[in-house]
Amino acid sequence: FLLHMRCWVINLLVYHSHPHSIKIPGDITLGGLFPVHAKGPSGLPCGEIKKEKGIHRMEAMLYALDQINSDPDLLPNITLGARILDTCSRDTYALEQSLTFVQALIQKDTSDIRCSNGEQPIIRKPERVVGVIGASASSVSIMVANVLRLFEIPQISYASTAPELSDNNRYDFFSRVVPPDSYQAQAMVDIVKALGWNYVSTLASEGNYGESGVDAFVQISREAGGLCIAQSMKIPRDPKPGEFDKIIKRLMETPNARGVIIFANEDDIKQVLEAARRANLTGHFKFVGSDSWGAKSSPILDHEDVAEGAVTILPKRASIEGFDQYFTSRSLENNRRNIWFAEFWEDDFRCKLTRPGIKLDPEKKKCTGNERIGRDSPYEQEGKVQFVIDAVYAMAHALHNMHQDLCPGAIGVCDKMDPVEGRLVLSYIRSVNFNGSAGTGVLFNENGDAPGRYDIFQYQMTNTSNPGYKVIGQWTNNLRLNVEEMQWSGGDRQIPDSVCSFPCRPGERKKMVKGVPCCWHCELCDGYQYQADEFACEMCPFDMRPTPNRTACRPTPIIKLEWHSPWAIIPVFLAILGIVATLSVVITFIRFNDTPIVRAAGRELSYVLLTGIFLIYLITFLMIAEPGPVVCAFRRLLLGLGMCITYSAMLTKTNRIYRIFEQGKKSVTPPKFISPTSQLAITFILISFQVLGVFIWFGVVPPHTIVDYEEQRPPNPELARGVLKCDMSDLSLICCLSYSIVLMVTCTVYAVKSRGVPETFNEAKPIGFTMYTTCIIWLAFVPIFFGTAQSTEKMFIQTTTLTVSMSLSASVSLGMLYMPKVYVIIFHPEQNVQKRKRSFKAVVQAATMSTRLSQKSNSDKQNGETKLEPDRMQ
Repeated sequence: FLLHMRCWVINLLVYHSHPHSIKIPGDITLGGLFPVHAKGPSGLPCGEIKKEKGIHRMEAMLYALDQINSDPDLLPNITLGARILDTCSRDTYALEQSLTFVQALIQKDTSDIRCSNGEQPIIRKPERVVGVIGASASSVSIMVANVLRLFEIPQISYASTAPELSDNNRYDFFSRVVPPDSYQAQAMVDIVKALGWNYVSTLASEGNYGESGVDAFVQISREAGGLCIAQSMKIPRDPKPGEFDKIIKRLMETPNARGVIIFANEDDIKQVLEAARRANLTGHFKFVGSDSWGAKSSPILDHEDVAEGAVTILPKRASIEGFDQYFTSRSLENNRRNIWFAEFWEDDFRCKLTRPGIKLDPEKKKCTGNERIGRDSPYEQEGKVQFVIDAVYAMAHALHNMHQDLCPGAIGVCDKMDPVEGRLVLSYIRSVNFNGSAGTGVLFNENGDAPGRYDIFQYQMTNTSNPGYKVIGQWTNNLRLNVEEMQWSGGDRQIPDSVCSFPCRPGERKKMVKGVPCCWHCELCDGYQYQADEFACEMCPFDMRPTPNRTACRPTPIIKLEWHSPWAIIPVFLAILGIVATLSVVITFIRFNDTPIVRAAGRELSYVLLTGIFLIYLITFLMIAEPGPVVCAFRRLLLGLGMCITYSAMLTKTNRIYRIFEQGKKSVTPPKFISPTSQLAITFILISFQVLGVFIWFGVVPPHTIVDYEEQRPPNPELARGVLKCDMSDLSLICCLSYSIVLMVTCTVYAVKSRGVPETFNEAKPIGFTMYTTCIIWLAFVPIFFGTAQSTEKMFIQTTTLTVSMSLSASVSLGMLYMPKVYVIIFHPEQNVQKRKRSFKAVVQAATMSTRLSQKSNSDKQNGETKLEPDRMQ
C-alpha cells in the first residue's frame, strides 16, 4: 500500500496535473495564459470571474485557432492545439501554472521508482508546447518570461506593455503585438504638451506595468524638457483602508498640477475616482490614462462625472466582426470546451445554474440555458480581442513559414519539426509581416515590439447625445490631436490649466524656483527697467524710459519752461513791471536832465546804473525763452552783466563818497578821480572784467543746449522728462554771478563805512539801505536755489528763484535810489531848485560838524541829557 501511495504522490507532484485548464488537441500545441479570474482575497489565489479581460480574450484565442485550423492556406494539414491556463491576475500563481508548459522539456529520472508489482510507474507524457500566447498583465508576463526563456519557449503577449520587456538581453524569447509603454509614454508626453500643461502628477499601480509606465513617462518628459512632475505616487498592491483618500490629499498639496498621469489597473482607477468624489474634487483633476483605462466603462462606472474630460490612450484597434458573431452564438451546449463558461454564464446573466450538491441561492433566478449573449445581457467586444487574434496568427504564420522551409512539400509535421526548436521558432516569429485581423500590419522589431499605433479618446458627457469615449486623435510616431473636439467638465471647451506657475505678465521677469524648472515667481521690472527677455530686466538708456507695459523703452519727453507756466508768469510779471518802472525813470531823468536833482544824482552813473537794472529785468525773458545757441549766449553774457553794471556803478558811487569824506578829514584838497568822467572810467573798468570772463568762456566752451534727463527722473518713469536747457551748470551759474556778488559785498562794505555821511548829502544812505536789502535777498536766494537741487521741479524752481531774486534786487535798487527822486521831480517840482553852491571845504566842514554833533548827542544821551540840534546841512 505504501509503495502504491508513493507512486501516486510522485505522479501528482512531479508530473503536475491540470485541474483548471483547457486542453485543445492538435498536431502542434500552443500555450495560453489569460486572467480568467481576478486576484483572490487574502489566502485565496483566485477571486471573481473577469468577463471581458478573461473570457473575451480567452475565447478570442479559441476563435483564432478555429479560423486557422479551417484555413486551407495557413498550416495546411496541420492542426493547432492549445493548453490554456488561468493566471488569476497574480504573477506568482501564473508562474506555478506555467510550469505546465515546460514539463515535456524537463528530463526526469524515474529509474529508482517502482510500483507495488515491481514495475515502473506509468507516466503520461505531457504535450510539448512550442509557444505561449500571453500573458495579459506585464508583471505576469515578466514572471513567466523568466521561466520560458530557460526552456527556449517563445512567448507572444497580447496586452503586456511594460517597457522593461523590451530588454532583449533579459527577455529574448518575449514578443508582443501591442506597442510597449515607452511608445505610450511618448504619446502621453506629446498629449500633455499639446494641452499646454507643464506641471503634472503621476499615479501608478505597484507592479511592473504601472511603475515601468510612469518611469518611461518621467524619463521621456525629462529628455523632452519643459515638463515637471509635481507628485509621483504608487498605489500599493494591497491598499489599506483610507489609502486612496491619502493619495488624493497628497495630490492636492500641489493643486496647480491638475493633470494626473495614471498607469493603474481598473480597480485602482475606480478607487481613485471614488476618493476624488469623497474629497469633493469632482472636475478638479484632469486624468490622462494609459491603455489599462483605455475606453473601458468598468473603471468609471458610477463615477462618470469625476472622470469627465479624462483623456485616455489605447493601441489602435478595431472591432472584429467575426468574433462578435462567434461569441454571441456561444451557449452552454456548444461551448463545453471552455471549462469556465458556466461561471461566466451565471455572472453575465445574473442567474444560477443548478448543480448537484449545491443549493440554489433564493435571491438569484435560475438559468434556463436559453439566454443569449448580447440579447439578454449587454455585450461589447473587449479591446484586446484583436491583439489576441493577431498574437495567435503571428505564431501560426511563423510556424507556417518554418514548415515551408523545413518540410517543403511534406504533409503534416515532418521530422525536422519534431521536436520544434524554440530558438528557430523565435527567429521566424521576429520575421513575420502580415495584415492582422484589423487590416493593420503585424510585425516586430529587433526587441520583439510592435510598432506604436494609438487611438486617443476623451470621455465626454455634455453636449452629446451618446455620452462616452470619443476618438479625438491618433499617435503613430507623432501626435495628431483635434483640440477643437475636446470638452471638459460641464462641456467647457477651454483647456484647463495644469501649470506650476502662470505666464508672467508683460514687464515681469521669471525668477526660477531652484530645482523645479517649471516653477517661477514673477517679478516686476521696476523703476526704469524694461523686460529684456523672459528672465532679465535691464535699465533703459539714460535718454529713454520704459513703455507702460515695460516690454521696451521709449524716448523720454523733452520739456522746457513754457511762457504760460505758473513758474514763468510771476517772474515775467515782475520783470515787465520793473522794465516799465525803469523806462519811466529813464524817461523822467532824460526829460528833467538838467534839473538839480538829476544832476545831483550823478547823471552819467545813473544812466549806467539804470541800464544795469534794465538788463537785470531783461534776463528774466532770456531765462524763460526756449534754449538755443543764441539764447544761451545772451544768457551767459547778460546774466552777470546787468548786476555787474548795477553794482559797479553803486560801488563807484559809494567809493567816491567814502573817499571824499575820508579825504576831508585830513585836508581840504579833494581826492583824485571823483569827476564824472573818472567815475565812468572806473565803472567800465570794473564791468570789463565780467565781459572779458564771459568771452573767454565763449572761447573755451561755445554756448549750446543740452537735454538733462537726470533733473526730472522721479521713481515713477511715467513722470520722467528730459529738460531742454543751456549748458550752464549750477556751478557755472554761480561763477557767472560771483563777480557781481563780490562787487555787491564790496559796495555794502563801503556803504557801511559811509553810514556817517549826512542824509542830505548825495546818496550814501539810500545806497546803504539798498545794499543791506539786496544782501538779505541774495542770502535767501542761496538756500532756496541749492536746497531744491534734488527736486524733480529743480529747473522751474531755480529759474523762478533766480529771476525773482534778480528782479527784487533790481526793484530795491530802483525803488531806493530813484523812485524818491522821480516822486519829487513830478509831484514836488518846487523842491527841484538850485541850492547855493558851497566849496569843497565848506562841505567837509559841514560834514565834520555834523559828525561831531552826532557824537556829542550820543554822549549826552548816555549822561541822561538829550539835546536837539537843528541840521544845518541844507
